[in-house]
Amino acid sequence: MTDHENELAAERRYVGELYGRLDAERERARRRYADALADHEGRAVDREGDVMTTAREMRRLDVAEEGLCFGRLDGAPRPDGTVDTRYVGRLGLFGDGAADSAGDEERTLLLDWRAPASRAFYTATGAHPEGVHRRRQFLSRGRDVEDYTDEILGRPGADAEGDAALLAAVNVPRGEGMRDIVATIQADQDRIIRSDDPGVTVIEGGPGTGKTVVALHRVAYLLYTQRARFERHGVLVVGPNTSFLRHIGRVLPSLGESDVVFATPGTLYPGVTASAEDAPETARLKGSAAMAAVLAAAVADRRTLPEAPVSIGLGDATVRVTADVAGWARDEARDSGQPHNQARSVFLDVLTWAITERALGRIGRQWLRREDTRAWEEMRASMLADLAVDGTFRRTVDALWPVLSPETVLADLLSSPERLAAAGADPALLRADGAAWTVSDVPLLDELAELLGPHEQEDRTAARQRRREQEEFAEGVLDSLVSRSDSMDDEDHLFATDLLYAEDLAGRFEERDTRDLVERAAADRTWVYRHVVVDEAQELSAMDWRVLMRRCPSHSFTVVGDLTQRSAPAGARSWGEMLDPYVAGRWAYSALTVNYRTPAEIMAIAAGVLAEFAPDAEPPESVRSSGARPWARPVSDAGIASAIEEFVREEGDRPGTAAVIGPAGTPGAMTPGQAKGLEFDAVLVVDPAAILADGDRGAAELYVALTRATQRLGVLHREPLPACLSGLSERVPSSSADRPR
Repeated sequence: MTDHENELAAERRYVGELYGRLDAERERARRRYADALADHEGRAVDREGDVMTTAREMRRLDVAEEGLCFGRLDGAPRPDGTVDTRYVGRLGLFGDGAADSAGDEERTLLLDWRAPASRAFYTATGAHPEGVHRRRQFLSRGRDVEDYTDEILGRPGADAEGDAALLAAVNVPRGEGMRDIVATIQADQDRIIRSDDPGVTVIEGGPGTGKTVVALHRVAYLLYTQRARFERHGVLVVGPNTSFLRHIGRVLPSLGESDVVFATPGTLYPGVTASAEDAPETARLKGSAAMAAVLAAAVADRRTLPEAPVSIGLGDATVRVTADVAGWARDEARDSGQPHNQARSVFLDVLTWAITERALGRIGRQWLRREDTRAWEEMRASMLADLAVDGTFRRTVDALWPVLSPETVLADLLSSPERLAAAGADPALLRADGAAWTVSDVPLLDELAELLGPHEQEDRTAARQRRREQEEFAEGVLDSLVSRSDSMDDEDHLFATDLLYAEDLAGRFEERDTRDLVERAAADRTWVYRHVVVDEAQELSAMDWRVLMRRCPSHSFTVVGDLTQRSAPAGARSWGEMLDPYVAGRWAYSALTVNYRTPAEIMAIAAGVLAEFAPDAEPPESVRSSGARPWARPVSDAGIASAIEEFVREEGDRPGTAAVIGPAGTPGAMTPGQAKGLEFDAVLVVDPAAILADGDRGAAELYVALTRATQRLGVLHREPLPACLSGLSERVPSSSADRPR
């Protein structure tokens, strides 16, 4: 056998031992989980924390099937020929407690990729080897090590060998969803991932620079290094659409992290899932920071004064609720600083005091002395009891200071010219169905929820939901206490379910929330996260940012985006514009400039589009070429469907994924907005002139569409090809019927 084959066999044996150790760890975790669950459900002891901890540990151990060990670091040989060797993988594994040759009782078998000792695997170079003589990277499939590549640091040509593993990874055909890059993190990416800055980190990079996956690895690193800080509050990841969230959804679980809530801007308000988009001008108006003042005015407009005095009968007296009395109560309630629905109690207290005081003055002066305090208080208590059941008084209070929900206020505002005018809003916001929620409405609902506070209907709904969950949990407990199949022949056997119903048992768990962290956080608008990742952040409006800052008062954010790809009318034109109102001077900026996704041939075409609308922006530099020239093909209206079908057939015979991207209404295509953040082996862009017709916004969307491909790019055009795409090679239509007329 060759030296390479001998070393490969040795590495396979060692990795096999690591998997043996992993299986032993997994079995121990499984037993701990079963014991904790049995004790907890049997109510022998409250072990909910142990159940959650061991469940998390089992998930962490399961991720190793993605490739447990992917690298090795060797130090410089000592005079006696020995070498310090460290293996790097997805998680850390340690010895079984037996002392090794160095006397260490817990020898490190495998370093977690996030551990400080693993950093050199990503950052060591020939110029700065960081104590590393050789870096070895494994090519694995499941549990099998198929091969390895070595990089001897400091040797001429070592960089080219080091790039081999990276290029092999980026050239692999895409599958369903984004993959982690734990084995091929580059030094500039590692610097961002391991940043311990607790504040706001902005990661900007052009298409294909890996900014999204870097942000997700940064979350995994923070969870590893600051577990106690994060584990009870979780992390929120916000992406532009559900397709994008599905695309990135497996990265964090593959790194062993599951306490993460994924959301789009249209789902950040519990109970509402919005995907419809407003017209650009409407979206711009709703996203403006000025909408916060409009909504506050809309709430204030619902606190009215009586147009005419309202007469209320109290015993032998009749008192009137006048504008001046109601105005005094309104001012006191408003000045309390409480949200609208909570301030109602202040309004009610002041109003009832005022009218009972008037009634007492009229009745009591006839036969009571002021010194008779007890009699006065008894009479006031009687009047308060009368007011509590007086229909006229209740209707008056409801009219002057109503209990409001965010949905009611916003629907009424958007469907009423009078309410829009009273709130100082642009009349262009008027629409027929005020409750047809769009993505731009979600931050407005959240803002109103903050202004209004909880309301009675919301409280009742939440209570019913909690009760249902408690009953479901109780049913599970009862099922675990008895199995009828164990005693089917014993007709006189008495079961727990014969004595106790689930709804009765549920009452014993009223203080217990059986949902996991992700479920609880996603359902609770007031949940506070320890960290928030915002992807495609350039698309978020000022109102969106108000929502996110409320979700994370500590302002610990990883913000990911590219200002040149902004297409949202209310999106960011600069990072300072959005962040300075909250963290002025306290956010760090990092740029990624290397394109790992888009081959140079495609990036050259996209750069021409970028120069049209952002001439000062530098396109990212591609690390590779694919050898496939991007092409353009003219088609007629009648031939476009068959041309798309032809592309789909061709790509269906190739490994990887393919997508058609075009303007809304293109058959079988996604829009550029829907394609944001996604990647495919092959992309067909349809009607570039139609995409460009929307000015700079359209140019940004075309730039997005062109940069989704990792290997092959084609363009179908009915109109003459835009000048910025002149670098495309011409493909002749397959038949005369396909040619434009």
